[in-house]
Amino acid sequence: MKDRLTDALYGLGWSTVKKLPEPVATGLGRRIADAAWKRRGQGVLRLEANLARVVPDAGPARLAELSRAGMRSYMRYWMESFRLPTWSEERIRGGFQAEELHRLKEALASGRGVVLALPHMGNYDLAGAWLTTELETPFTTVAERLKPETLYDRFVAYREGLGMEVLPHAGGSAFGTLARRLRSGGVVCLVADRDLSSSGIEVSFFGEAAKMPAGPAMLAVQTGALLLPVTLWYDRSPVLRGRIHAPIEAPESGTRAQKAAAMTQQLADAFASGIAAHPQDWHMLQRLWLADLDRRPPRPRPDESSGTEKP
Repeated sequence: MKDRLTDALYGLGWSTVKKLPEPVATGLGRRIADAAWKRRGQGVLRLEANLARVVPDAGPARLAELSRAGMRSYMRYWMESFRLPTWSEERIRGGFQAEELHRLKEALASGRGVVLALPHMGNYDLAGAWLTTELETPFTTVAERLKPETLYDRFVAYREGLGMEVLPHAGGSAFGTLARRLRSGGVVCLVADRDLSSSGIEVSFFGEAAKMPAGPAMLAVQTGALLLPVTLWYDRSPVLRGRIHAPIEAPESGTRAQKAAAMTQQLADAFASGIAAHPQDWHMLQRLWLADLDRRPPRPRPDESSGTEKP
């Protein structure tokens, strides 16, 4: 029953919100975010606990201010996502601006294949739609299998409609497909700041131990592709902002595992720089640091968010 209700609610969002005028949808998202923030549920409390590590000198008032802004940013993601399929190509092209864009263009021109790795910041679906529209660059990504299956199908159809190739996160076949895409000079985009398996690589993140997925670095090591970190944020305008960070090259010596570990730490450092600059746009409403996790393998905890985790 709960799965059917969740699917119905998302279906209602896509069918109703996309018909609203943009100012109305924006205002609705803000009201929903403020209501969720005022309830002080587990998702908001977890967000504040995470932000306390990002902004260690912030007192309770500052953390509350950041978490409120964070919930508004999180809901902006959803409002935009519900409406994105109706956006014109012109609207998509004007909806995203990236700093250091030359790094991405140079990587694409190299023919080596490109792995774009992002944290849960801003709206990576919009950034992806911009990539396929403005730069006319198709790419492959993965999506976590959600329950019910109909909800997962909704997200796959939504992202495929934006020009993405979407592979299921479960199983080992996705890695092989991603590697083939990269060896042919293609682009892979992966959200990579939270490990959903037991095979993540331990990193130091804001001074504490956390695990991040091994996939981006391993793909780069095995295929020779360029690994580019990307961070995203909102300002007061309707435009999503982003930064293409310096490429992370594989070390010249060491085993594949050692190279991947070193590259993943550099990826974590790039994410940390972007998150520290725009903490309110990091949508991490779940546990991340090892100190906050129990001894069981990390896995999604839907009970710790204001809804379903951003897929």
